[in-house]
Amino acid sequence: MDTPGQQQGEEFRQDLRAPGARNAQARRLLSTAELAPLTRLSTARSLLAIAQTLGWIAAAVALAVLTWPSPWMVLSVLVLGVAQHAVFILIHEAAHYRLFAARWANDGLGRLMGMAVGLSMCTYRVTHRLHHNHLYTEEDPDTAIHGGYPRGRLYLLRKLGEDLLGFNAWKTYAYFFGAPAINDDTRREIRPLDDTSPALRAAARQDRWLVLAFQLAAPLAAFAWGGAQGLLMYAVLWLLPLVTVLQPILRLRAICEHGAVTDLSSPLTAARCNRTSGSLANWLGRALLFPHHVNHHLEHHLYPAVPHYHLPRLHRLLRDKGALDTAEVRDLSDTWTRIFAPRRPRDARHA
Repeated sequence: MDTPGQQQGEEFRQDLRAPGARNAQARRLLSTAELAPLTRLSTARSLLAIAQTLGWIAAAVALAVLTWPSPWMVLSVLVLGVAQHAVFILIHEAAHYRLFAARWANDGLGRLMGMAVGLSMCTYRVTHRLHHNHLYTEEDPDTAIHGGYPRGRLYLLRKLGEDLLGFNAWKTYAYFFGAPAINDDTRREIRPLDDTSPALRAAARQDRWLVLAFQLAAPLAAFAWGGAQGLLMYAVLWLLPLVTVLQPILRLRAICEHGAVTDLSSPLTAARCNRTSGSLANWLGRALLFPHHVNHHLEHHLYPAVPHYHLPRLHRLLRDKGALDTAEVRDLSDTWTRIFAPRRPRDARHA
């Protein structure tokens, strides 16, 4: 479903691959009357999600400030990294035009949150729509992140360790700034900013400059507020979790959403819903990897016009109609086993 006012090159398409296959059958099971309430935006629900995320950030910062300096800072950094990931998810909602119905509010707050965590929401919108519109094809810029799994336990652990040490943060931010991606199979360069409308391209260009300006102004403001200690606290409590704790979370979530799948012909099997209840491992996974209902990633690909707070309801509706009987719906613990499994032969990974 496209958002009113969008031009060609701005739309997030519903995944219509393999006409007549299971995903088309699932789509027919939902009538317009059933789907319409699920795409309705709620300002109150979005504000609540933002308030919850800001609450965790405020609590972690308060703990660090009240106990500075002390070992409690480690806990604050960990919580802040998890909360920053939740901010990324809210930016994802804004990129899909699903945060607020008013475009000025949706894009204004989405861009502001992006500035705070160092990413360009408008540029991400351009890149992310290619992921939706070309899932697991040579045009998908995200395949380099989640494709080819399982790659072996040691490979993934090494990557997560590099992420935690901050070695790969520059790659993350290059992605969110629209840098070209290389398809591992074809070695083809994907240039996200070449495939969009002139309006989105111009907005992305402006937004990147605003993000850079904000990131230069923030440490100066911290220094003006608290001198050298204020600058140190900003670096430890905000920049450090952005380049360390956040990085393995982003990788793991992406792999849990799309990694180690075996059927790429349908979004029902090329994207995954990770169940996050029923066990301690699932609950912990939800807290660390899946804020704001993003564990329902399969459902999100089927219907990107559904905001995050309606995804559980969409899941139940599809489940009750039998549309998910053979879909990629798993406990997170099962997903975990699959993505850490021994490396498969190349031809099997890309079946």
